[in-house]
Amino acid sequence: MKKIKFGIAGLGRLGKVHAQNIASKIENAELTAACSIVANELDFARDKLGVKNVYSDYKEMLSKADIDAVAIITTSSEHCWQIAAALDAGKHVFSDKPLGTTIDECRLAEEAVLRHPDLIFFLGFMRRFDPSYTYAMDQIKAGKIGKPYMVKATGIDPEALVQSAIKFSPTSGGIFIDMAIHDIDLMRWFLGSDPIEVYAGGSTFKHPEFKKSNDDETGIAMYKCANGSMGFIHVGRTASYGYHVETEVIGTEGTLRISPVPEKNLCFIYDQYGVRQECVGSFPERFAEAYLLEMENFVNCIQKNKKPDVNVYDGTKSTQIAFATAESYKKNSLISIKY
Repeated sequence: MKKIKFGIAGLGRLGKVHAQNIASKIENAELTAACSIVANELDFARDKLGVKNVYSDYKEMLSKADIDAVAIITTSSEHCWQIAAALDAGKHVFSDKPLGTTIDECRLAEEAVLRHPDLIFFLGFMRRFDPSYTYAMDQIKAGKIGKPYMVKATGIDPEALVQSAIKFSPTSGGIFIDMAIHDIDLMRWFLGSDPIEVYAGGSTFKHPEFKKSNDDETGIAMYKCANGSMGFIHVGRTASYGYHVETEVIGTEGTLRISPVPEKNLCFIYDQYGVRQECVGSFPERFAEAYLLEMENFVNCIQKNKKPDVNVYDGTKSTQIAFATAESYKKNSLISIKY
């Protein structure tokens, strides 16, 4: 089967993960071009991955590179115009989340996808491809926990990275837009319904620097969905023990818990502190397999001309929900979510 030739835009921490996967870990894909505005990222593509065609201009890569598909792993505010430009250039598109940073941006991407029904667009909600989350969804579909009616999700970044979060806070859009998008997507996915109301709040006890950006180090949000089901999301930036992502799905006949202990591996340590497990330290480490599996799925969709299960509208709705959550947080009031 013909290999899919990729160009990648953005080679930061996550971009490097995707670039390495495309270059060496996916049988039917090859990385033939790379684009970045950061010189040492292009050096990485050239020297570490053997990519000969590197560009500092995205549009130049689209017009000159011999590619079938583009992986967009750039700054969130750049996603939507880059999606539209790639589709209009006849390329299949994989884009990292979020779809956009405004609803107008999301509509731009929607219109581009509609203009090109023959091309594949894939949005990188990678947790749907994590084996544990996939297994949980299979259990739900099989009726093992009855009707799911509540999702409780926790996502807390490590204290070790808090200074970068503080630095990014003034332009992040706030804790919910910055951190909750994956949990929002999982809530919609597991419950099979969109939230119609949200109430959100936040607090800061350790790093008052967040308050200077009108932000917080911890946030919680409660949702009521159209079918009567409920969601509860807890996001934060100060886990002292590592990177903590946990999801609980409660149904009428049982409960599923994914990663109740964010263990690094299955090794237990017996020492002067007792019996313990080390925790996973970052999102690239925790979801390494999911990032590979989602890109493999994208390649498979292209080769089989099959539309992905996650689409551009999932991206728009998650963005709408995140903005409504941020509005509730700022106004300290219950907000109705409009689509």
